[in-house]
Amino acid sequence: MERIVNKIQALIFKHKNTITFISGTLILVAYASSFLFKNDELFTFALIIASMLGVLPIALQAIQALKVKVISIEVLVTVAVIAAFLIQEYQESAIVTFLFLFGSFLEAKTLNTTRKAIQSLLSLAPLTALRIKDNQSFEEVSVDEIELNDLCLVKTGSNIPVDGIVISGSGVVNEASISGESMPVSKTSGDWVYAGTILDNGTLTIQTQRVGEDTTFGKIIELVEEAQDSKTTTQRFIDRFSRIYTPLVLLLSLLVWLLTQDIETAIIILVLGCPGALVIGVPVSAVAGIGNGAQHGVLFKGSEVVQTLSQVDTVVFDKTGTLTQGQPEVIEDYTYDDDEQLLQSLIVSIERESNHPLAQALINHMKDAAVLPVHSMEVIRGEGLVAQVNDITVIIGNMACMTRFNVNFTPSQQQTLEHLQSQGSSIVLVAIDQQLKAMFGLQDPLRPHVKEDLIQLRRSGIKSLILLSGDHEHSVQRVAQELGLDEAHASMLPQDKSVFIQHLQNQGKKIAFVGDGINDSPSLALADIGIAMGSGTDVAIETSDVVLMKSDFKHLVHAIGLSKAMMSNMTQNIVIAIGVVLFLLANVFLSEWMNMSIGMLVHELSILVVIVNGMRLLNYQKGVKS
Repeated sequence: MERIVNKIQALIFKHKNTITFISGTLILVAYASSFLFKNDELFTFALIIASMLGVLPIALQAIQALKVKVISIEVLVTVAVIAAFLIQEYQESAIVTFLFLFGSFLEAKTLNTTRKAIQSLLSLAPLTALRIKDNQSFEEVSVDEIELNDLCLVKTGSNIPVDGIVISGSGVVNEASISGESMPVSKTSGDWVYAGTILDNGTLTIQTQRVGEDTTFGKIIELVEEAQDSKTTTQRFIDRFSRIYTPLVLLLSLLVWLLTQDIETAIIILVLGCPGALVIGVPVSAVAGIGNGAQHGVLFKGSEVVQTLSQVDTVVFDKTGTLTQGQPEVIEDYTYDDDEQLLQSLIVSIERESNHPLAQALINHMKDAAVLPVHSMEVIRGEGLVAQVNDITVIIGNMACMTRFNVNFTPSQQQTLEHLQSQGSSIVLVAIDQQLKAMFGLQDPLRPHVKEDLIQLRRSGIKSLILLSGDHEHSVQRVAQELGLDEAHASMLPQDKSVFIQHLQNQGKKIAFVGDGINDSPSLALADIGIAMGSGTDVAIETSDVVLMKSDFKHLVHAIGLSKAMMSNMTQNIVIAIGVVLFLLANVFLSEWMNMSIGMLVHELSILVVIVNGMRLLNYQKGVKS
């Protein structure tokens, strides 16, 4: 018997839209028969059938809610419709059921639009891959069958199926699903590519490094889905409120009936008191906002993060790789050796052995120099290094390193050193036989348009912009002055930054720390909101609350602006929902025009209004243009 009941329920829910259409048609037939043919019997019969048919899916949902001890909106409507039916108010019962079902239909349609941003991401998830076999032939397999270090061929127009390294070939890749940027990126041998991105042109052979859920794209989807399922404090409050509010409406209706013996007024209260717009208004804002963020390369780790980010008043930045590009360049060089060609060869040969960013900058600056064999090298932590090349002892490092080895400076060289320091440059010194042979001034360029983006942050309500860096004082102050920051502190170790952030929090400030997601993990974790900029690195995704998939400050502006817009939108929807309910209930007692049909119509319209209002977030574009 239970199996038969379940089948009937499933059939009714499956054809809910059909029931809505038939119910509406019967209501039209009823009024046509009354006005055109004066047939009261057909009028009444059609409304009775429309009421009975329309209440079925609503009543079934009400029963399911009561089974889990929840008095839902469907419970209120079902009680109201049955009561109206019993007192032979067939017009009211038929119209209320139709409006409720039709409203549900429109809600589903409009809510689907808010989820398109997520669905468009999901549609990019690769399903198959062309795997290259040992005999160099190809086979199309499911992505789940791809293993680490497998070789995959990707052709023009295809989705890249894995995270990996290009082994051969070249092409142009659309990375919008990862970074939110539609501008194609050129890829060639040695470059990294991401699953879920699209090869617009060319052919690539890729060696697999990560597959499935471990890919950057897989983690993005996981984060977005988790964010949709999570709830803000506001959402949790609304859920608790609705669980208390709905039974109170039922009790109010019962009390009005007992005191006035006016069952029609009691039924109207049941219909008008439904908190539909209140229940749906906040989630639709959250889904639309999170979807917008995902489209623009901004990932929120939950709706709670959005609420906290909207309250931030102080943003603290790391310098290297955050405000700057993280790729130092030589801007000034001075040599004090007759054989400049040999000197360059010595420097390049030694710096090739180092992975320090300044070393790479020197190599790029002297890329045509010949490479000599390095016989020995000693690294002096935090200062520099000493190496032996062709029986020549070369010292490369900072001023502390030169002092350690008693390197002499002429007055002219000392003056040049002070000039570079005043420019805020990082300085690399080269000495041979305790004599200074070269001096290089390097600077890490600021990110493009970062100054304009910081101005936008202030306009969005951020009161204080602070720079914390491990770099030397002159370099940090140069960046701070150029960008107009409120505070700047140099020579800070990670633990120093954490202490400073805690000090700000003790003053009652809401702190967002922005870093590259690789260093300063304690600061990212300690701040109220940790924001990682870094092209979707694993560490960035794991350690922060917000991930900017592209290292571009306009995405930071977008993230903070979007969080504030989302919270404002939620507040608007709450005000609309509560305002409409109070207006309707007041008119039950203060006016004569209010009835069940009008009440239900206004109720459903209020739900559509909050949905449409929430959907506006899909088009939010502050700081970022599609």
